[in-house]
Amino acid sequence: MDVKNLNEVPPFITKDGSEIRELLAHRNSVIRNQSLAEARLPVGGATQEHFHPRAEEIYYITHGIGKIRIENETREVKVGDAIAIPPGQKHKLWNTGNEVLRLLCCCAPAYEHTDTVITETESE
Repeated sequence: MDVKNLNEVPPFITKDGSEIRELLAHRNSVIRNQSLAEARLPVGGATQEHFHPRAEEIYYITHGIGKIRIENETREVKVGDAIAIPPGQKHKLWNTGNEVLRLLCCCAPAYEHTDTVITETESE
């Protein structure tokens, strides 16, 4: 049985600049076809715009508020919002609140740096 606790999983930085804690994936469990992680964006922080050629993602906001852009559509997001991101769709997330923005990220297939294509520079 694989049970991982968020407070015991070490963080790492994804290719888009997010700090994540990968809870379950092929790297640390019997899970083979998806991954579950918690991502954190600091106050005023943002990811680099990117897309995943293979993976579809679901973001679920657990703390804070922010703004997300998927392709040409931008929306405000808050605690309780679930966001669907199809493969190949460019997306960017901003923390617009006054606390760390925290969200669960489900990816199928599992998150991989090699399946992340950055579409902007860090200064944009």
